[in-house]
Amino acid sequence: MADSRRSTVSTRSQSYSALVWRRLRRSVPGMLGLGLVMLLLLMAIFADFVSPLDPKARNVGFAPPDKVSWHVPGEGPEAGWHLLPRAFPIVEGDEFDPVTFQPIVGPDYENPRRIVLFAPGWEYSWLGIRMNRHLFGAADGSPLHLLGTDSFGRDILSRGVVGSRISLALALSSIALITVIGTLAGITSGYIGGRFDAWFQRFVEIVLAFPQLPLYLTLATLIPVTAPSGLFLTFVVVVIVALGWAQLSREVRSKTLALRQVDYVRAALAVGSSDGRIITRHILPNVMSHIIVSVTLGIPTIVLLESFLGFLGFAVKPPLISWGLMLQDAGTFSVIGSYPWILSPVGFVLLTVFAFNALGDGLRDAIDPY
Repeated sequence: MADSRRSTVSTRSQSYSALVWRRLRRSVPGMLGLGLVMLLLLMAIFADFVSPLDPKARNVGFAPPDKVSWHVPGEGPEAGWHLLPRAFPIVEGDEFDPVTFQPIVGPDYENPRRIVLFAPGWEYSWLGIRMNRHLFGAADGSPLHLLGTDSFGRDILSRGVVGSRISLALALSSIALITVIGTLAGITSGYIGGRFDAWFQRFVEIVLAFPQLPLYLTLATLIPVTAPSGLFLTFVVVVIVALGWAQLSREVRSKTLALRQVDYVRAALAVGSSDGRIITRHILPNVMSHIIVSVTLGIPTIVLLESFLGFLGFAVKPPLISWGLMLQDAGTFSVIGSYPWILSPVGFVLLTVFAFNALGDGLRDAIDPY
């Protein structure tokens, strides 16, 4: 009698990318990081749509975050539980603090504002189309400060969303150049070998010997303060790339030295394959896994570096917005103690670093499970 049970073993051959994706899907941190990275990229692309307020509009300086709740206390028509959340602005009360003699602030429960999706707001242009709808906001179009305002009364949440464009664009462009230069230099040095490899590695060691942070600060003083922000951004990218490609090239070189001794590379040389074909068809695909992981783990480092340089005033200049520039308001302890919400941009940096690190760890385990 024939066995009617269905086999659960797949008989179809799967590509290397399909196997990597199958292993990545089993990694909870990797999938969480992938989801957060996709959300961050979408937030940066549609920043004007996501931000509820104009990031350059000014209101009350150092206004605390609005309280959000699904329950409205009291006995008015809005009292009770609601399906959509309500926002309560923080206002000054009639009572005074007995120590500081300052008015006690608290949520204004008498004027709740309904938070809705696709709310009307400030006008912006997307692909040449004038729009005024945003992902969320107050139904009546009034200002909604979920993370409070900075010293000039600008909404921190909106500035953080729009600032993701500069921070992520700088990190992605820098890591792209680092990857291209480091990969080409590492494969060339490792494949050619001999005297060229020996002398080239001495040059790489000189580049790696430069202390990065003092060099950033020293070279930044050469640019005038009145220089446009584009010049500062270009300078930051050039310096990051000039000092960052060397480490990747050393790693790629070591893998190339090992790969050029394997049997299939020697067989390709024996049948007369050109050097370009051997590099592009045999060596480069085998080092791509390491390059991909290095990219995902290198982006958080550049984001942290940009935030630090922006905090010191050596990266982005107004009217551009970045996470590091937003942290300049938290330069004194008194401001942090009185207005702790001014540290909200740190949350964007921590979320980005966690997302890319989690994705990098998941990719590393999926690409090389052994």
